[in-house]
Amino acid sequence: MSTIPTEHDDPINAQILAVSEDLVSGFQRDPFSVIARESGVDLPIVLERIRAMLEAGVIRRVRQTMLATKLAHGALVAWKVPEEKLNAAFDFMAKEDPFSGHVVIRSTDGQISGSGYRLWTTLKVPQGESLEEHGNVLKEIVGAEEFILMPANGVFTLGVGHVRRKGLEPGAKLDVAAEMMTTTVVDLSDEEWKVLLALKEELQPEEVIQNCWDARAELAGVSLEKFYEVAEILDKKKVIGRFSTFLEHVKPSDTGKRVTRFNGLFHWAVPKGREVEAGSEVGRHHCMTHAYWREGGPQFGNVNVMGVVHGTEKDKVMEHKAAIDKHLESIGIPVSYTNVFWGGRSEIKPSEISPLVYREWHEKFGKKS
Repeated sequence: MSTIPTEHDDPINAQILAVSEDLVSGFQRDPFSVIARESGVDLPIVLERIRAMLEAGVIRRVRQTMLATKLAHGALVAWKVPEEKLNAAFDFMAKEDPFSGHVVIRSTDGQISGSGYRLWTTLKVPQGESLEEHGNVLKEIVGAEEFILMPANGVFTLGVGHVRRKGLEPGAKLDVAAEMMTTTVVDLSDEEWKVLLALKEELQPEEVIQNCWDARAELAGVSLEKFYEVAEILDKKKVIGRFSTFLEHVKPSDTGKRVTRFNGLFHWAVPKGREVEAGSEVGRHHCMTHAYWREGGPQFGNVNVMGVVHGTEKDKVMEHKAAIDKHLESIGIPVSYTNVFWGGRSEIKPSEISPLVYREWHEKFGKKS
């Protein structure tokens, strides 16, 4: 039986995770050495601890993330599903649809605008395919009454960093407003797609080694140097996200510890024309793991700025929201509507973006809808 500590709050593990969750940006030829250098933990220990946490399920995956907004058409989707079909719909989205990423059953603290939309997912489809078409197939399969697509017009924050965000004071923020990332889709060559598809798959425990890309170059059918060269081109094209160790932040560990307990999807409706300004001000707050400009429409009070905050205490999450609300008011950005959708049952997985997998899926499931 292994005696290597695997809990996220072990002091050495926390030191590693504070860097490895979301501070290794872009493509790195030797990502684990970057983690070692930035965390101050020797490389052999970094490898040993990450491997052990992955095998224990504390870390649910280790992978190079992609900025899927640059690679595929995507949207946040709110589903209205009859209550008796809700869990079955969740199961199908989570287990059978590789294009649905975050799958969450959400609730509100009262009956307000949009509270009937309990199932929330992220959806990606390959370039040239239709989000609406895929959504309609899913709607028929799971028996949903309605779905609303909310593509991102801009991205202000995209990270995780649960460990380094623990203990944050409400209102803590960057000195400058967050910069908005665009969601313009980028064209890639066949060789770039080969490397990208090999690069993005999660690492298995035996791949948590210093030379972690050797096998991926072989998978892509190119030399290691060519793999590096193409990956760095992809990075310059801004389709590469971060190298990350994703914690299992909803389910408890074997000893019952949770990384977070509550996650709130915050909604704000600000005047048209001020979405970028408001999103940049929301996104500068350190508590935000995600912040977007998305249009929710009349079903959601015409919300246009959304973001997510995680925490172990509900009151603390609300304190963070109150601080953001106060900040928006202090700089003269009026909010006509705001709300919180709380996360319950959830499954988090990377969305598939392969055109081949998409075609195969629709051949299998499209005929059933």
